[in-house]
Amino acid sequence: MTIKPITESDIEMCTKVFMEAYNQPPWNYQWQFEDAFKYLKEYYVSPDFKGFLLFDGEVFAGAMFAHSKTWWTGPQLYIDELFIAPYEQKKGYGKAIIRFAEEVALKEGLGTITLMTHKFMPAMKFYENIDFLHAQPLVILFKQLED
Repeated sequence: MTIKPITESDIEMCTKVFMEAYNQPPWNYQWQFEDAFKYLKEYYVSPDFKGFLLFDGEVFAGAMFAHSKTWWTGPQLYIDELFIAPYEQKKGYGKAIIRFAEEVALKEGLGTITLMTHKFMPAMKFYENIDFLHAQPLVILFKQLED
């Protein structure tokens, strides 16, 4: 297993695996390539981007798109996206890339790692099993706009 920083030329490869991971159960999203590419590229071009690729030998297994940010408790690493290819899941790669991100965060003086996930999806259990805490009072709100 190898973990290395994401470069701009990696975005297309990441987009394909991102779509494989999220356009099937349990997520069942309907990402189109152009939108998914733009979505990931927006993270990449942000000034405080931190991103990592994970390979199993020569096989691209997954990635993390994150960024550092300031919070009242101190600087933190915010994970925007973490995805592992469906055929590479259940091999410990998600845990490995999280552990790698923790090491990077500590070296850079980032005191916490924060992320958002769906409460009723398997990802929630995954994060709880690796010592992430559910910030109970926090709620995400959105408003669908109509013409």
